[in-house]
Amino acid sequence: MAHTPPVHGSPASALEPARTAQAHEPRRRRPPHLSAWLPALSMTVLVAAVLLRYGVSVPDMAAFCAYVAVGLALPGTLLVRALYGGARTRAEDIALGVTLGYSVEVILYIGARAAGMPLLVLVWPIAVPVLFAGVPCLRRHWRRGPEGERAPLWWSWSLALLFAFLVVWSALTFFRTHAITWPELGAASIDMPFHLALVGELKHHVPPMVPMVAGEPLLYHWFVYAHLAAASWITGVEPLVLVFRLAMLPMLAALVVLLGMTGRRVTGSWAGGALTAAGTIFVAVPSLYLGTNGSFTWGGVPDLAWTSPTQTFGALLFAPVVLILMDVLAGRRQTAGTWVLLGVFLVAVMGGKASYLPLLAAGLVAVAVVEAVRRRRAPWPALAALGMTTALCLYAQFVLFGGVRQGLVVSPLFTMRTTWDELTGRGGQADPPVAALTGITLIYVLCWFVVLCGVLGLASRPRSLGRPGVVLMLGIGAAGLGTMFLLGHPGRSQLFFLWGAYPYLVTVTVHGLLVLLRRARLSLRSVLCSAGAGVVAAYVIPVACGVRVPLGPGQADTILYRPYVALSAVAVVVSVVLVATRGALRAWALVTTMLTAIGLPADLHARVLSTVDRLTGHDPPAAAVPVAAPAVPPGALTAGRWLRAHSDPGDLVATNAHCRWGYENPCDSRHFWVAALSERRVLVEGWTYTAANLRRWRQGRSPELIPFWNQELLRANDAAFTAPSEAVLQRLRDRYGVRWLFFEGSRTVQNPPTGRFAFRSGDYTVYELK
Repeated sequence: MAHTPPVHGSPASALEPARTAQAHEPRRRRPPHLSAWLPALSMTVLVAAVLLRYGVSVPDMAAFCAYVAVGLALPGTLLVRALYGGARTRAEDIALGVTLGYSVEVILYIGARAAGMPLLVLVWPIAVPVLFAGVPCLRRHWRRGPEGERAPLWWSWSLALLFAFLVVWSALTFFRTHAITWPELGAASIDMPFHLALVGELKHHVPPMVPMVAGEPLLYHWFVYAHLAAASWITGVEPLVLVFRLAMLPMLAALVVLLGMTGRRVTGSWAGGALTAAGTIFVAVPSLYLGTNGSFTWGGVPDLAWTSPTQTFGALLFAPVVLILMDVLAGRRQTAGTWVLLGVFLVAVMGGKASYLPLLAAGLVAVAVVEAVRRRRAPWPALAALGMTTALCLYAQFVLFGGVRQGLVVSPLFTMRTTWDELTGRGGQADPPVAALTGITLIYVLCWFVVLCGVLGLASRPRSLGRPGVVLMLGIGAAGLGTMFLLGHPGRSQLFFLWGAYPYLVTVTVHGLLVLLRRARLSLRSVLCSAGAGVVAAYVIPVACGVRVPLGPGQADTILYRPYVALSAVAVVVSVVLVATRGALRAWALVTTMLTAIGLPADLHARVLSTVDRLTGHDPPAAAVPVAAPAVPPGALTAGRWLRAHSDPGDLVATNAHCRWGYENPCDSRHFWVAALSERRVLVEGWTYTAANLRRWRQGRSPELIPFWNQELLRANDAAFTAPSEAVLQRLRDRYGVRWLFFEGSRTVQNPPTGRFAFRSGDYTVYELK
């Protein structure tokens, strides 16, 4: 009986390798049907509705959309088409163009701002279209070339729905809890005013300093704040609206498309690309506990999208680096234009999120070693890329970051120690016993085996393991996992290496799974049933075992192992039964599918369990209930805006606000609102995240509770508010250059400062020193 080929784009064809345009005879491209635009149009309507609901004005939306389209996407897409050939869909073209737009804009803005002419950055989005319209050989890039691909409609909707999830998730978990009006704004996440303050700093100063402690160098990944500053200058939109509502949305949209593109390139199928994008968004360490289980699941794309703009920006900038290297290392498109693009993206990654560079270096070393062994000659493309990466990594560490470690230390199993502490509810009162630490480490190993077991599927076709792109991603993933086990940081920032490797761990996992499924020749029904069994297990095991974290008083920590022992037992029993009934290869494929269905969407499983837990009235134990947020003093936003409007960007401000509201004794020094709302440098405000403070951190201490290192300066600053006199104010003005006092009246002080009264709003008063 003749075999009927599957219909292109149908589920039956989803597991088959994708066919490129070159595999077909040339045909005239037809204009896309209206249905092809529906996913993008639907997302536009959704985003507009969400933004309107959460306080963004129509003029701000229009200005920002025009900026992204004309200032980033248009010039970036034209340059990508000219410098980087190959078959791509329209969405992939635009996503690469937007990412290149961010990269070029940041580099040019730094120079323009340093020269005192920030709007000079507008030259490039004007010059590029003019150049491509005026030079005859460049005009063809206004249209996609004949090698362009048309994506199946289901693919476009898949990526659109993933982006829709991120938009809705942002609305429910971030926009809803992060207002852009005061005093509700004052209850935002601790780090949000820090991000906002850095945008204000980059809007007015290059090179930047820490605006909360004047004179301290900003040894941080600050390129995303340069982008936000440029966007504010160009659009006129407030930095507050950009940081809290707008800026991450185009980044997330482009990231979803590039994740799908990466997965499609590696797996050779549209379905593989969709699974890669979905897996990257939903992947987490599988938590089989009930209750507060953020120790495992927190840290994926949805969690970090807004609260860590550096991570979102870095993830987007790094995606085209990997895509370009996949081509270069495989011997495709090794043109001068391709290397120029790679260099631009690497420079942007260096300042956007330099933690990606060591991961890339590890991947390139793996490629170089494998290629040298296989081909018995020097792998010059890999070595050239490694040289570029190493040079930029060294520049970042010793120039941008001044050689400081920012609290990062070599501390094996630090992550496991903090996880044990949180799961048991000990609150840092004691270190875990050796047996407990070993047990938690084994749980982590088991969890990551569940997530990544698909990688072993590549062993069913060993030649797949030697592909440069696969080796590159395996090296990146191994480095990310290694840092989780070896490094420590007071804010768990050692995990950013692992989170950065998520897309590439997921890609090789999906690739290995699809290779195994093709080799086993399983029916689609068998695959779906196996995946369904994994999803059911992800919910049944936590409920059946009933382990709720953090543990209550008197509960032994050994019960933490119960659900993972149950999962292991289920996997072993199912494996034995399937080997006996279906054969070893098919049993391997089915069990791998089941475990992957538990691991790749682990973040989603945990969210569903937490939601059900809440709806059924199972509140977390008292130890896990957060302390009620103290009342936010009124008037800060109005006072900050007044000070911004009536002072010069170079003016220095002194304030009596150093500690978070309600955390004055001991002082939690993560107070950044004065610098954030005024866009002015402050003599001393909050110092937790400065390099000088993190340099003094030791394990067992909380960096936010470490006293300020220059007590003489702090006393001089505070005297203006606690014991004001003409001599005190003159010292601030003449010795330290202070021009303004920003007095928070809700603080317990004996006397208000003396000086020329300038403005009052709520609990805040501004004084000018003449």
